[in-house]
Amino acid sequence: MTPVILAGGSGTRLWPLSREYHPKQFLGLMDGRSLFQETLARLNGIATVANPIVVASEAHRFLVADQARQENASLSALIIEPEGRNTAPALALAALLAARNGADPVLLAMPADHLIRDASAFRRAIKAGATLARHGRLVTFGIEPTGPETGYGYIRKSKPLENKDAGYEVESFVEKPDLPTARKYIRSGRYLWNSGIFMMRAAVWLEQLARHRPDIARACRHAIASGHADGQFFRPDADAFRASPSDSIDYAVMEQVASSGSGGLCAVVPLEAGWSDLGAWSAVWEVGDHDDQGNVVQGDVYLEGVKDSLVIARGRLVAAVGLQDAVVVETGDAVLVANRSRVQGVKQVVSKLKADQRKEQADQRRVHRPWGWYEVLDGGDGFQVKRLTINPGSALSLQKHRHRAEHWVVVKGTARVLKGKQRLLLRENQSAYVPKGSRHRLENPGKTPLEIIEVQSGSYLGEDDIQRFADDYDRHLQG
Repeated sequence: MTPVILAGGSGTRLWPLSREYHPKQFLGLMDGRSLFQETLARLNGIATVANPIVVASEAHRFLVADQARQENASLSALIIEPEGRNTAPALALAALLAARNGADPVLLAMPADHLIRDASAFRRAIKAGATLARHGRLVTFGIEPTGPETGYGYIRKSKPLENKDAGYEVESFVEKPDLPTARKYIRSGRYLWNSGIFMMRAAVWLEQLARHRPDIARACRHAIASGHADGQFFRPDADAFRASPSDSIDYAVMEQVASSGSGGLCAVVPLEAGWSDLGAWSAVWEVGDHDDQGNVVQGDVYLEGVKDSLVIARGRLVAAVGLQDAVVVETGDAVLVANRSRVQGVKQVVSKLKADQRKEQADQRRVHRPWGWYEVLDGGDGFQVKRLTINPGSALSLQKHRHRAEHWVVVKGTARVLKGKQRLLLRENQSAYVPKGSRHRLENPGKTPLEIIEVQSGSYLGEDDIQRFADDYDRHLQG
């Protein structure tokens, strides 16, 4: 069995923690480990499982590689989508790559941004689904409803399968209902929430995709055939992939097969494993650890007369007084305040920020790079101050800047600096000045993180003022 982790989502509903360049699947929302890392970890203990294939965007490729490394997880492939085209084309890319050389593994397609608290129950359901998938079925997993939820799609189950413990045939997939309809679904006992997790043999998926969406199948075959390996990444042909329409696994294939009456080809396995898609701040509150007043709190928070609220502080002290059913999320550059019943409106706020070209919709003050991260501390006319943390054994690219000079001060650790023809070894409280136009490189030769304060000065301080001449991470070179 080959897991396929779909990690290309943007997670705008959890702004301001989730941003375009650092979305929710890479955040430590619950206990420090990211949702993507949790997805990797729950594969441990599944019998005969291969290294996973991850499908991600260009912007997140180094986040995927770094967080997989932190989990000591080897990837079978890391496919970089030239553009987002939803889950059906993403799964097609993975299936085509997995089916090379005549292989036909069972694929377990999972979003990277779901929370599953009971990993053992998840593994038991996967075992049941794998048996069905090996025999040619398209398998999905349905969550036993805990209430009339209007934010999820539903699966209407039909007759039990021959092995009643395995699951049911699927009668239909149903769109997100209004509240009266959702209540009717719950009363009937015939509906499950759609988890967005699927299993099938690679050949079965490709056959059904070619039957129901030949345009997607054709574009993805061309993209893989004309693609190439790029270091640790696999890059499908960009033009070929952009020719693919955007569609989900559900719409492109599953709903089509279920409605065609194809002899019970679609099966659903019930899943009771503490699942949540964490699709809004209200869901984060629901799965969090509540205090005596029903509050979920993270960070440096003081509350007075607050009930049934979510309060998260990531950069500063947050104090709240007299709130009920509220959401307060603080980051270094933005604060969200909302009623817990209205948090779906966060998506519209992010759309307005994007239309106004506000940088707060795209990235946080802490910007992750393959070598570590940096954070802008201050800035003004002609200057900018950053804090850099370089991982042990990592290095920035050999580079130069046309418009700025840099001054580095070592706060913690040991730095190896290449400046022109000079080689310097700097320790705590030592510094180096890099003039404008000088080739330079900063490395961490130690075994602990290196912390640097960088003061930039010049007429232009944008991140695009970088000419790279050598790089450990296969980024674009200019000389």
